[in-house]
Amino acid sequence: MWKTILRRILIMIPQILLLSVIVFFLAKLMPGDPFSGQITPQMDPKQIDSLRRQLGLDDPLWTQYFRWIGNLFHGDLGMSYAYKRPVISLIAERASNTIWLSLFAVILTYLIGVPLGVLAGRFKGTRLDSGISLYAYSVMAIPSFVFYLIALLIFGYQLKWFPTTGSVALDASGGVGYIMSRLYHMVLPAILQAFLGTTGIILYLRSGIIDNSIEDYVRTARAKGVPEKVIFNKHILRNSLLPIAAFMGNTITGLISGSLFVESVFSYPGMGKLAVDAMTTRDYATMTSLTLLFGFLTLLGNLLSDIIMSIVDPRIRVE
Repeated sequence: MWKTILRRILIMIPQILLLSVIVFFLAKLMPGDPFSGQITPQMDPKQIDSLRRQLGLDDPLWTQYFRWIGNLFHGDLGMSYAYKRPVISLIAERASNTIWLSLFAVILTYLIGVPLGVLAGRFKGTRLDSGISLYAYSVMAIPSFVFYLIALLIFGYQLKWFPTTGSVALDASGGVGYIMSRLYHMVLPAILQAFLGTTGIILYLRSGIIDNSIEDYVRTARAKGVPEKVIFNKHILRNSLLPIAAFMGNTITGLISGSLFVESVFSYPGMGKLAVDAMTTRDYATMTSLTLLFGFLTLLGNLLSDIIMSIVDPRIRVE
């Protein structure tokens, strides 16, 4: 397994380098520069040109790229001109909120999706199967931002069951009160993310159970008189869970990097909300850093999926 992990890490190195090149040159193709948020009609054009020369913005692109990569290795992601703070401290401050929300959503996703997928596959063709499939296809058909807005309107503003903004109450004290307030603010967005994430798990697991139940090894086990419960748990369900295990790493990192909609709708101060704010304010340093981070998380999700697959099924190796 360790050889597999090392091989995947080595494969990631050129992928990360290619990603950094794409992110850098896409940022250069965007209109404006790091001073766009600071330029006012009263500023002297000579002063702006002087600042550009000091930061090396007039240097060749390849020189700027290697300087940018060098700064990244030293933990320098630049300065946010919207917040007047280093980007790395800004991301570090928001990262914990996004990570806790995503982990909460992942736990709920599998707690809801796996049992429903097993029930749908085990009782194929019944009303229970039809109801679960209807739920999965209905949720899949609703755009995520519409789903979030409807839930926010109903449960946040009309029923007032959950808070509609922020990550913690302003009057929350330390200790247990603070933790409970944090959880209370995460409940609704985490549940909504989980509902959206369960659709793929349900459909893949249902299809896997139905397909594996008619395989030759299952027929052989039944012919030998193996109890149906043992056949389902040891053969059908175990093999059907392999695709779900393969998606686990991508699910975790995907929720972290794909939190733009839910954090924007609920004004939740995480990395997704920070990315949207950076786009609207043309905060290029923050936007570039977050784009590179989200791309890295996607590659990391693929690595985690391969590791999980190697643990679940040692026969699987990355060539």
